[in-house]
Amino acid sequence: MRVNFTVNGRPQEADDVWEGESLLYVLRERLGLPGSKNACEQGECGSCTVRLDGVPVCSCLVAAGQVEGRDVVTVEGLADFAKQREEHGHACGTGACTGGKGGVTMDEARRWSARGTDSRTGEGAELSGIQQAFIDAGAVQCGFCTPGLLVQADALLESNPSPSDQDIREALSGNLCRCTGYEKILDAVRLAAARQEEGV
Repeated sequence: MRVNFTVNGRPQEADDVWEGESLLYVLRERLGLPGSKNACEQGECGSCTVRLDGVPVCSCLVAAGQVEGRDVVTVEGLADFAKQREEHGHACGTGACTGGKGGVTMDEARRWSARGTDSRTGEGAELSGIQQAFIDAGAVQCGFCTPGLLVQADALLESNPSPSDQDIREALSGNLCRCTGYEKILDAVRLAAARQEEGV
């Protein structure tokens, strides 16, 4: 089958997709976007997390056919996605807050998409707040789990700009890291939240 969808703000078409093929496979092998990592293939580790219509999902569990006509943001498009979100005001793509000052409806949030940079891989793009915080806090070690953590943390900060430590731990509980005790990762999310609050 042929699947047409948007990835990081660009229309994409994948031909000859077989019915059991995962979104993760299509992203990595057909579209050349290696950011989402292939680890457990069972939705247990979170290394393949992407945003599907604004909602974080394990791309290894999503059949490629399910993304027909939908919007996918990978770690490669995360900076553009965050920038576009800032331009539209802070809102909750998960529906946790709607209306009111700075809020948008779920339908409006679903229509957001990354605009794409000059590079398919996101190289040369300005980093999002969470990406810069991971660097500044030293939360990147081997880097295998980092893309999934970044996507999940970005979604958390969108829906909850001032998360408690418990909120952060709960949001990232589906993302496994074998290098750390998670403290630097938690520090990075705290740092990104503080900078976001200060408007830095």
